[in-house]
Amino acid sequence: MPSARIFRPSRDATQSGLARTKQWVLEFDQTSPREIDPLMGWNGSSDMLQQVRLEFDTEAEAVAYAKREGIAFRVEQPAKVVQRKGLSYSDNFKFNRTAPWTH
Repeated sequence: MPSARIFRPSRDATQSGLARTKQWVLEFDQTSPREIDPLMGWNGSSDMLQQVRLEFDTEAEAVAYAKREGIAFRVEQPAKVVQRKGLSYSDNFKFNRTAPWTH
């Protein structure tokens, strides 16, 4: 019986946008170890489920699919988003700074 994890992907560290972070993803776990191809040296596996990545609009849809298909699953909740306080460059030189400016 395959097992899978259901999660909501986080945003890329190099991007500020939130594209591809709204949907929930079901990915199957690795069931067989990866092997090195003797001719080319590439990593490969005979497990075809590692290539399957299903996207759902909600967590409930992903859980319902896994239950309907008899897939053992675990749900990983997304980390809380920390809102950053927007500062401008000129704020570094204000006279009423809370922390002293040292150089």
